Amino acid sequence: MQNHDLAADCPEPENDAPFLLIEPAKGWVSLKLGELWLYRELLYFLTWRDIKVRYKQTALGAAWAIIQPFFTMVVFSVFFGRLAGISSGDIPYPIFSFAALVPWTFFANGLSQSSSSLVGNSNLITKIYFPRLVIPISTVLAGVIDFALSFGVLLLMMLYYGIVPTVNVIWLPFFLLLALVTALGVGLWLSALNVQYRDVRYVVPFVTQFWMLATPIAYPSTLLSEPWRTIYGINPMVGVIEGFRWALLGSQTKPGLMILVSTAVSLLLLIGGAFYFKRMEKKFADIV
Repeated sequence: MQNHDLAADCPEPENDAPFLLIEPAKGWVSLKLGELWLYRELLYFLTWRDIKVRYKQTALGAAWAIIQPFFTMVVFSVFFGRLAGISSGDIPYPIFSFAALVPWTFFANGLSQSSSSLVGNSNLITKIYFPRLVIPISTVLAGVIDFALSFGVLLLMMLYYGIVPTVNVIWLPFFLLLALVTALGVGLWLSALNVQYRDVRYVVPFVTQFWMLATPIAYPSTLLSEPWRTIYGINPMVGVIEGFRWALLGSQTKPGLMILVSTAVSLLLLIGGAFYFKRMEKKFADIV
């Protein structure tokens, strides 16, 4: 009986066989924005889910989108407009402040919701793969519905005061986009930080409150003279607020160079936030 060498019967492995080595990305990575288009349906469904969840089991529902800026306007009108006597030019103070509160509320809510969006969707992140950028983007986009509701109230107030929008109203979508970009840019930074440092959620309300006081909502930016007024545009919401008033109410606070500064800062926040978000993305599923 002949002895067979089993090793001789086995085929030799091919040295040129293809293989795939998976390693985590190192350093700054590509944004892979093309993935957002591939997952556009997921973006739509997450946005719609956030809209429905926001007012689920609430007594007043979507009315909260109107109540919050409206009553803030009442408080500002009493304390700043009447008691402090802050000038609003030829524009009645209630509509002067409300025109600023509409975009501000959209920004503030978008910032607050997006900063906690990753932690709130931890179950989704740890189970399946998808571009994580979809989560904060969908959260900010969901606030557009609230903006539309409060903006409708603003139009009714303008009708009541007999104010007709100027031709500058064509710039309004740009100022809304600037508010969205600012909210998303800061939200990307904070949402990524919140995964690793959970005390970020305690910082966000303080940052939002301070940011509001540093934005010309209760007062006009004309209190500052040039060039300080242009430098004031480093706060990107300054350009948004004054842009809204200029486009809708015909105020004499045309943003000018200020809007260029605000736009540049907003884009830097978004680009920097997106790259930082993608750099930290590989750790989300492990520590969320």
